[in-house]
Amino acid sequence: MSSESTLDDEDTFKILIATDIHLGYLEKDAIRGNDSFNTLEEILKSAKTNQVDFILLGGDLFHENKPSRRCLHTCITMLRRYCMGDKPINFNILSDQKVNFNTTHFPWVNYQDENLNISIPAFSIHGNHDDPTGAEGLCALDLISASGLVNHFGHSHSVEKIEISPILMQKGITKLALFGLGSIPDERLYRMFVNKQVTMLRPKEDQDEWFNLFTIHQNRSKHGPTNYIPEQFLDDFIDLVVWGHEHECLIAPTRNEQQLFYVTQPGSSVATSLSPGEAAKKHIGLLRVKGRKMNMQKIPLDTVRQFFIQDVVLADYQDIFTPDTPQVTKKVEDLCYAKVTEMLEQAERERLGCPLTPEKPLIRLRVDYSGGFEAFNTSRFSQKFVDRVANPKDVIHFLRRREQKEDNKDEVNVDYGKLLKTTAVEGLRVEDLVKQYFEATEQNVQLSLLTEHGMGKAIKEFVDKDEKDAIEELITYQLEKTQRHLQARGVTTEQDIDLEIQRFRDSKKNTTEEENEIKEVINRAKAHRLERGEMPVDMSVDLALESDEDAAPLAPPTRGRGRGARGRGSRGRGRGAAASEPKPAGRGRAQKSSAATQSRSIMQAFQSPSQRSSRPGANKSYADEVTIEDSDEDIPVMKTTSAPPRPASSSSSFTKLSSQSQSHSTKGVAFDDSDDEEEDPFKGPSRSRR
Repeated sequence: MSSESTLDDEDTFKILIATDIHLGYLEKDAIRGNDSFNTLEEILKSAKTNQVDFILLGGDLFHENKPSRRCLHTCITMLRRYCMGDKPINFNILSDQKVNFNTTHFPWVNYQDENLNISIPAFSIHGNHDDPTGAEGLCALDLISASGLVNHFGHSHSVEKIEISPILMQKGITKLALFGLGSIPDERLYRMFVNKQVTMLRPKEDQDEWFNLFTIHQNRSKHGPTNYIPEQFLDDFIDLVVWGHEHECLIAPTRNEQQLFYVTQPGSSVATSLSPGEAAKKHIGLLRVKGRKMNMQKIPLDTVRQFFIQDVVLADYQDIFTPDTPQVTKKVEDLCYAKVTEMLEQAERERLGCPLTPEKPLIRLRVDYSGGFEAFNTSRFSQKFVDRVANPKDVIHFLRRREQKEDNKDEVNVDYGKLLKTTAVEGLRVEDLVKQYFEATEQNVQLSLLTEHGMGKAIKEFVDKDEKDAIEELITYQLEKTQRHLQARGVTTEQDIDLEIQRFRDSKKNTTEEENEIKEVINRAKAHRLERGEMPVDMSVDLALESDEDAAPLAPPTRGRGRGARGRGSRGRGRGAAASEPKPAGRGRAQKSSAATQSRSIMQAFQSPSQRSSRPGANKSYADEVTIEDSDEDIPVMKTTSAPPRPASSSSSFTKLSSQSQSHSTKGVAFDDSDDEEEDPFKGPSRSRR
């Protein structure tokens, strides 16, 4: 079939398919502010040029849930310019439109409104960016729908059960059932599919004659155990799925071999993130449907800004530089400059002959600097390309390679000692941790005056017994003693002072003198605390009381706040007393001091008493521990033969098919992916009978 009239006869649906336009993205940006508007105009102009029957949008028409007035004004202006006119509509709608368009006070398709003159109707579901909110459940798409420019469908009002009723269309002998489901949180929809709470309605008569087209806006790739929708969840009577929300352009329909339907993923028409999936060439699709056969024609978008992304692993350039190479940062910067320049030259070559393509491309260079390399100043680097790229602030992105987890294929002989990393070892002391730190650290941060043993003891007193002056007293004591030693020796030159300090420090290691000095320091710290009127704290008592959940109370139970007998699930005694009037030293006071100790930074010990906060618990912070389950196992879906359709009520022309029910219809859809327009787009092998 070579003639255009034969390709597009009175029995062929011509549908322009696009998703994720994200109108209004970065509209305040001086360079990229008009990108989304220009691309929408190109899409609508293509629909008018190809004389399509209608436009199908797969969600996220707007980038913001509450678009700006400029964004709404531009959208309405372009829809009115390209979708209104005198061109006749050559298909009819057979289904109950009050059910299909249930979000508006005008529940009928816009081209049948006697007050409007529509030449190209547009049908759209909502996405996650422009989803309905508020008590009325309205979204920005409802504003455009109420104005008569877009037909909003696929909005489910129930959060417990979903019934998807198709828009039934007919053009000549071709019957098209258009299903749509707007964006729903993936975890909720996943659970509803598993619990068989999603039902797709089908016409009772001539089910095998309908071409079933389904539009959905959900995660297609797996982001978590239930944070996506597997293709196997969808009913197997569907012929083609238009999948929105995913921005990577995979518009060529791919066949799902389990459900035996095709899936097309048009992707976004504007890059909203600098990720590899956005770098693919952007397309929209021209879908032709005749009978049970279909053909998808890819239409490239010329107004989309070019985007190039490249990864650089510095460890792979050992022949040029290493972390120890002199001026290695300058050489790394030169390498990145060459890579960015190379991408800019490629963009310039590809832009030749495309006057609609924006002049400045998007460039992203991801630099893996693992292995001891250092990052350079990205702001200064980006200034070199401020007049050549559209994103000068984020051209370079530094990242470190994560350590790969071992693949334990042998589940029997697993070395759990390598897998389990204990956070606390029984019997490991604070002073041991201090010693291990200084043994492993670099030479330039080693202790000069203090010994590791002395520092460890001081930190232990600070942490365990709330001796706030222990570290400060240790430093002061050792500084004074070292100064007296140097004066007695008569050392004057700087080099001799360093050697004498090192010799004096090493002479005290692991000796009785060192132990006596530590005791003297601790006694001084206790004396300072008693001078301030603070009572001694024994943390071990409180820890023991907290760990013993079933221990009997030490005092007879009373009816006072926080002082009586506690339940089994409480965390300790005397917590309520901390908020009441001051009491003598006891369990309640010890608990309060314990909480304050955990929130105090060790570095505060190096400050003078006047610099410390008067409220030790004022800076307390809490670290949330989040456990993420990342299971790779999918929930198995059992396919069972459904029972014969039950007779429906007289007011309904549909049969209910719950999700995953198996159809006995003949699958006769053929797909021709040939790019040659001279060939018959509807020629192809018929689909296997099930």
